[in-house]
Amino acid sequence: MANPEVASSDEEILDRRDPSVENKVRRSIFGVPVTITVSIGQKRLSVSEILDLRPDSVVALTSRIEDPVSLTVDDRLIAKGELVETEEGGLGVRITEIAEEPDADHG
Repeated sequence: MANPEVASSDEEILDRRDPSVENKVRRSIFGVPVTITVSIGQKRLSVSEILDLRPDSVVALTSRIEDPVSLTVDDRLIAKGELVETEEGGLGVRITEIAEEPDADHG
């Protein structure tokens, strides 16, 4: 899958060259892997409905295929997007909106 292209500003380039200890720590965080969760919908089921699930059962979600999906990190919304098929035939998400401040009050 292709990596998204991100343009660096002159200020970001100068920040990377800053030799301070604080900047070295900040730069080291950029390499920490995080898991992004893509939420395509939800459905509330009773316990008995869950126990009745079998192979080939279909759980209808609250959203349609063309509805936007949410991208979250640690339950914090970071972006919204739309489902797309990748060149390899898999699923991907085209980002359509970047979340403003991701839940700054809830940290």
